[in-house]
Amino acid sequence: MYSPEPTAPDGAPGTLDALARRLRALPPSCGAVRVVAVDGHAGSGKTTLAGRLAAALGGAPVLHTDDLATHDELFGWAGRLRRDVLGPLARGTAARYAPYDWVERRFAAQRRRLDPAPVVLLEGVGSGRRAVRPYLAHLLWMDLPDHLAWRRGELRDGPELSAFWDGWRHAERLHFAADPSRPHADTLVGQGKQGYTLLPGPAAVDRNGPPSHTA
Repeated sequence: MYSPEPTAPDGAPGTLDALARRLRALPPSCGAVRVVAVDGHAGSGKTTLAGRLAAALGGAPVLHTDDLATHDELFGWAGRLRRDVLGPLARGTAARYAPYDWVERRFAAQRRRLDPAPVVLLEGVGSGRRAVRPYLAHLLWMDLPDHLAWRRGELRDGPELSAFWDGWRHAERLHFAADPSRPHADTLVGQGKQGYTLLPGPAAVDRNGPPSHTA
């Protein structure tokens, strides 16, 4: 929640560049903007992927849901997202939102500006949730099991945040039990020694049917 996720190996040559080209070619989903969600369990590598994909997109803006969540509302940020970000983007105007300060436990007094762009990345656990999906052009899911992702996150944050992680795991389980994102993913993103792998997600398979096999 508080710091960048562990750096993953660079993707295979051209993997993220090819994905960036695909995303740019999608129809706009929120005004003139293509909103692309990067979802997955905490610690799964979302922040790293979003940063690298943003670079492949030529500097696409990235909005982190951690800036909208709070200690008391870990998943209660959908209304703020629609009001402060998605609504303005849909109208073709700049979004302005107050990021949450996890140390001071309050929203910042100064708002950040997010201008409409061809692609805007929305990164965070639950970014592919039901309330957001109507605004999405594409949903990426970091396909790492929860227990492995959480372990990575705990190692990243250190023992001083162990109490936070105890509460987080419970909240994340409840969220995804009620509002799962993975079944609606367009692309599943895996990580290995050679970098990222991209596979069709359940939503893409549902749209296109199972792949055909030829001898």
